[in-house]
Amino acid sequence: MCGGRAREWDELAMWRRLREIIRKEFYQALREPRMRFLLFLPPLIQLLIFGYAVNLDVENSRLAWMDMDRTPASRELRSAFEGSSYFLIAATPQNEEEAQDLLDRGKIVAVIRLRSGFGRDIVRGDVTAVQILIDGTNSNTASIVSNYAMQVVSNYAVHTMGEQLAARVMAGGGTVVSTALPGLASRSRVWFNTELKSRNYYVPGVVVNIITVVTLMLTAMAIVREKEIGTMEQLMVTPIRPIELIIGKTLPFALVGLWDMVLVTVAALVIFHIPFQGSGWVLLASSILFLLTTLGVGLFISTISDTQQQALMASFFFTMPAFMLSGFAFPIRNMPVMVQYLTYLNPVRYFMEIVRGIFLKGIGVSVLWPQMLALLVIGVAVLGGSALRFHKRLD
Repeated sequence: MCGGRAREWDELAMWRRLREIIRKEFYQALREPRMRFLLFLPPLIQLLIFGYAVNLDVENSRLAWMDMDRTPASRELRSAFEGSSYFLIAATPQNEEEAQDLLDRGKIVAVIRLRSGFGRDIVRGDVTAVQILIDGTNSNTASIVSNYAMQVVSNYAVHTMGEQLAARVMAGGGTVVSTALPGLASRSRVWFNTELKSRNYYVPGVVVNIITVVTLMLTAMAIVREKEIGTMEQLMVTPIRPIELIIGKTLPFALVGLWDMVLVTVAALVIFHIPFQGSGWVLLASSILFLLTTLGVGLFISTISDTQQQALMASFFFTMPAFMLSGFAFPIRNMPVMVQYLTYLNPVRYFMEIVRGIFLKGIGVSVLWPQMLALLVIGVAVLGGSALRFHKRLD
């Protein structure tokens, strides 16, 4: 009887100590201006940057129109480019030197050049060509501009051939003898991101960036701060147990990370109208699994750092390679084979796939369970190993 009551008192005292540590961490985090900055401003800054500034969509690309023919046919092709929302004719160079200077200065992304005799060849039905000179500094933009320009030229060619055929039919008295040929029509349909907006693809990745940076950096810096100001020794002489100290130091920043995730998700839906097709509960559960890894890495960094500056640099040393190998900006399938295998050890990769799948595809646990299982295994291993190392350092 006395033993059971003693255990109850011991558990009650443990919860009281844990509650005081958590309250102390929240008080310190909200009291210090630098910590308040790291808690609230980076999520909003990243959201605005990736939502407004980082845009890979090609719209109103500045072109130079170099017409050496000046016929109704060339002017009709120019009207086709002007009528497209992808292009804006910003200059009309008169010679090669002017066109070269515009490309060198970066004032345009491409030059559309029509040689003399373009209209004559069109009327005769002869083969003619349109030269497209593209600034290839940015290979992604150059590829998209080239495809859009070729599409405009192709549509113009089809339209011109149709007009010539109709004219020949009228010239022949309205009668034409034709042989029926089998036709093949292709129709494409885009699923998930129907408008093909890069913003819809990148903004969900910001959620991953935020929850990674906030929880990892703040966890490491909060523990190292105790060493730096000399209060870690004071905590060691208190009745607080190592496991209680670990939980009390990491749990507040886990809650902060979840709060930032909710904040950015709501802002993405309200400000940028990013589609959210999946379940918020699945996103929340996946975030908790991912937090096991970031909190574990933060604990590990705290064991190898003596100052907050060291912890900050060590956090960047982890986050930058993790983001580069996560598929956030560069497709993993385009990486070398050995690097692709290396990404399987990167927890950010799995969480990136989960977040984008929930936002854009609306898929659930039945599809995402391999990624969630990988996060659980990696998270338990990293957090468990880091906690043991931190426990030994306390001893």
